Amino acid sequence: MKTFSELGVSGSYLKALEEINIFDPTEIQIKAIPFLITKGTDFIGQAQTGTGKTAAFGLPILQAINPDDTHVQALILSPTRELGQQIAKQLFKFTKYCPKKIFIESVYGGARIDQQISALKRPTHILVATPGRLVDLLEQKAINLSYIRTIVLDEADEMLSMGFKKELDTILRFTAGNRFTWLFSATMPPAIKAIIKGYMSADAMRVVINKHDVINSDIEHKFIVCEIGKKPEILTAFLKAQGENRGLVFCRTKADAQNIAKQLIARNINADSLHGDMLQKERDKVMRAFKNMKLQILVATDLAARGIDVKELAYVVHYSPAESTEYYTHRSGRTGRAGNKGLSFSLITSRELSGMKRIERELGIKIKENHR
Repeated sequence: MKTFSELGVSGSYLKALEEINIFDPTEIQIKAIPFLITKGTDFIGQAQTGTGKTAAFGLPILQAINPDDTHVQALILSPTRELGQQIAKQLFKFTKYCPKKIFIESVYGGARIDQQISALKRPTHILVATPGRLVDLLEQKAINLSYIRTIVLDEADEMLSMGFKKELDTILRFTAGNRFTWLFSATMPPAIKAIIKGYMSADAMRVVINKHDVINSDIEHKFIVCEIGKKPEILTAFLKAQGENRGLVFCRTKADAQNIAKQLIARNINADSLHGDMLQKERDKVMRAFKNMKLQILVATDLAARGIDVKELAYVVHYSPAESTEYYTHRSGRTGRAGNKGLSFSLITSRELSGMKRIERELGIKIKENHR
């Protein structure tokens, strides 16, 4: 087993890692960190959510920063505000024992742009941004990216599935030249391959973790066949059987998310919903309650749940079946994180059985039928 020291991580970061109880590198960290520290050229890492990607790219970025140069030297793009804030917070923790301060700023939509522009006038070494807000800042000439040496595309497939293709093209064209691109993605759909072909070196370093098992092996997969009208009853029984365990319930529409949350609350289950029509402050309030364990179950649409990283979720429920293999992968990846066991449970009708079998086949996993 390799240590972070053997991977090339320097002393001040080793001390910070130990303090936050990170001792053993994950597979993506073992394969990515030495290359990114020593070479740092174009890199493609395919690994499921929850495998320690932030440290895999974050530690090499931090070690390459020149604290005496106050320009933005690295840019990290993330699909959502929540994930962006989480990355910035994690990097800040890593810098606790650095001899010189490294400044990290996070910018995202749903917050006042004038306050973010003001913050960016201070020294900023690393910028973590959502694609839409970064394009806004570029259009207002409020950010100088001419000094960046590295761009990280984190959860790249999520950014594209959320409709950020145009913004990514704008940013990658704008920064073309003296920068390297590090792309991390759980899946490799055609749109990701187009980004790789259009903006990255043909000899980019490629690392694939669990090539034949994109889904974390710590996750158990089950499904139950039922009539649509029976879903609320089956969901309630499943959640009550889970006791104090916490989890996510996925729906396809905002209306479904709201209705299911209301039904669960009426049955004395501690739940709330998260969907695209909510104001940012409402969304933040729900997420805060969920992260602080004041809320046991979150009912969410796929887009609203993008980038959510809550530790120790025991299960995810696909109340509405996932629309694609990628969606199933991302939904399931919210559980079974950091070495914990997880359960991915689908409620499907008999007509949706073929879709479940296709996901099983494409991901090379076994999804067991749960009989009532």
